Amino acid sequence: MVKELRVGAASAQQLRTFSYPSGRALRVAVSGGIGAGKSTVTRVLRERGALIADADALAREVTAPGSSVLAQLATDFGSGILNDDGALNRAALAAHIFSNPAARHRLEVLTHPAIIARAREILASAHPGQLAVYDVPLLVETRGDREVDCVMIVSAPEEKRLEHLRGRGMSEADARARMHTQADDEARRALAHIWIHNAGTREDLEKLVAECADRWLVAPQAPASS
Repeated sequence: MVKELRVGAASAQQLRTFSYPSGRALRVAVSGGIGAGKSTVTRVLRERGALIADADALAREVTAPGSSVLAQLATDFGSGILNDDGALNRAALAAHIFSNPAARHRLEVLTHPAIIARAREILASAHPGQLAVYDVPLLVETRGDREVDCVMIVSAPEEKRLEHLRGRGMSEADARARMHTQADDEARRALAHIWIHNAGTREDLEKLVAECADRWLVAPQAPASS
């Protein structure tokens, strides 16, 4: 049952059905590879009134100075991952785990449960009829699909992604390395209800997301009583 929408060179497909919940907000995960346009999708939904649980922001929250998670990270990885003021040095941590699968796994074990717990709290606070969005880059890796009713994946051609990341000051080598450490589109597609292909302009994507929200993310109207 593939349904399609298109705005300019951007397109969306509804790959499978999902159930709209009764008595609470629809929970939608927004995910995609680095540089694909996920942040634009989330921003459009936020501007339309959605409540957002941002996994990147929550990662900063759960590793804030004084947190038990940060204390355990420093114990496991050493004080070199901390700034002089005791805050997490994210660049140092990233360098430590980038080519070390065991260290990356340990980081995930320490942080992901805390991030997911906070995301649940935020998503549960949305009121019925509102959209509750879980912005989660590592959807496949953390099985974030289990927290939501609908998964929206944003994809884009590799060159478009590289261009976007170069615009953010990232070297092509670093961008490609980060892209290749993430789950691939095949794994994302297996979990997706809505698949967005961001091959056009930013304006194309913005208009497409608004149309997706109006067509596919609105609670169905109850039949009028006779």
